[in-house]
Amino acid sequence: MLIVMNPGATETDIWRVVETIESLGFKAHPMPGSNRTAIGLTGNQGAVDPAPFIELPGVAECVRVTKPYKLVGRDLKHDKSVIRVGEAEIGGDEFAMIAGVCAVESREQAMLTAEVVAEMGCKWFRGGAFKPRTSPYAFQGLAEEGLKILSDVRDEFGLRIVTEAVDEPALDLTEKYADVIQIGTRNMQNFSLLRRAGQARKPVLLKRGMSSTLEEFLLAAEYIMSEGNYQVILCERGVRTFGDHSRFTPDLSVIPAAQRLSHLPIIFDPSHSTGNRETVIPMARAAVAVGADGLLVDVHPYPERALCDGPQALLFDMFRDLVAQARAIAEIVKQHSDAHGAYSTVK
Repeated sequence: MLIVMNPGATETDIWRVVETIESLGFKAHPMPGSNRTAIGLTGNQGAVDPAPFIELPGVAECVRVTKPYKLVGRDLKHDKSVIRVGEAEIGGDEFAMIAGVCAVESREQAMLTAEVVAEMGCKWFRGGAFKPRTSPYAFQGLAEEGLKILSDVRDEFGLRIVTEAVDEPALDLTEKYADVIQIGTRNMQNFSLLRRAGQARKPVLLKRGMSSTLEEFLLAAEYIMSEGNYQVILCERGVRTFGDHSRFTPDLSVIPAAQRLSHLPIIFDPSHSTGNRETVIPMARAAVAVGADGLLVDVHPYPERALCDGPQALLFDMFRDLVAQARAIAEIVKQHSDAHGAYSTVK
């Protein structure tokens, strides 16, 4: 159930509703909007009687939620969520470019890449310290040593760090060093890890599972938010199909579909979806054109020597071209959005 407050409801009114929800043994999730606050109620096994809430000061209405997800949906929060870390943001007016190395292999590799990322005016750096690999013999990452290198990247270039946690011990370390915790495709339905990410007080970038539906994707985000962490970023990274021309098949249709159903920002990873640097830029352009809030891109100073996913990593000049093209398309999309009020898919 959602409890919708009047536009003029005070903080006292809101917390009176929260206290009433908690006194009944449920969990309250206040979601401030531009004009009003809605409070989600979770923990119930069936319909909740609205009587204890409807007469409380500041309450406008109580709304039953029929969708399986309650917190990620636009019923709770019509305004789009914007995830901010310092001056960097995802989901706001500025197109987010998250770029860096697939795996941190050395200080030199990370620093060379970060210098180019910062040179292009980007605010986010991605790098893997823990790598879940198909083969147990493949490079698994530098673990805490890699996290320390990423921390040095932040200190040196002012970039915000996005890195993956593959299990709960790794998440404990990642929370210590990173600005955004990534949950990868193989862990999208690792529910204990999702709950632990929900207890973190840092944003979580959730990648879509390689065989998951949109509803399963949104419900994975719901696991995180149900624990009280509302700073979630969705990431489309391709799904398995019968095609063999690409590592995975980029499902760009999921971007406007997710924006229609959810208030969470959604970005696109053209590197892991295609697996081929020659197709990264065309697919990235397409994702920006359909309204993605940002891109997550692999870059490498010498990809022929990369220990992880070298064929998909952009060369530095290719990355510079991508940034210029993505920003140009994003500006056109933004102008259209400003002129028409919103994306037609979100109306």
